Amino acid sequence: MSRPPAPAAEPTHPPAQVKRLRDRLRRAEGQVRGVQRMLDEDRACEEVVTQLLAARSALDQVIREVLSERVSECVMTLPPEEARAAVSRAVGLLVRA
Repeated sequence: MSRPPAPAAEPTHPPAQVKRLRDRLRRAEGQVRGVQRMLDEDRACEEVVTQLLAARSALDQVIREVLSERVSECVMTLPPEEARAAVSRAVGLLVRA
């Protein structure tokens, strides 16, 4: 027997934050496209790796901002036990990364 679909989650990010996140993601996307071009051009390993690290850093910043916002929201709005569980899940996500 199948379950009914879960209700859609309420948006949790204010528009200004969404813009910042999208800007960071576009920057990372541009860096990854740059790496593809560099590989096609047979650029030096050090240059390619430097660009890859920059893309990873941009993505790491998005992850930190999304998780930070969510954890702050949980701590302020949830009962203590639920907030602890949410923080624990967030930490688990970071450890997996």
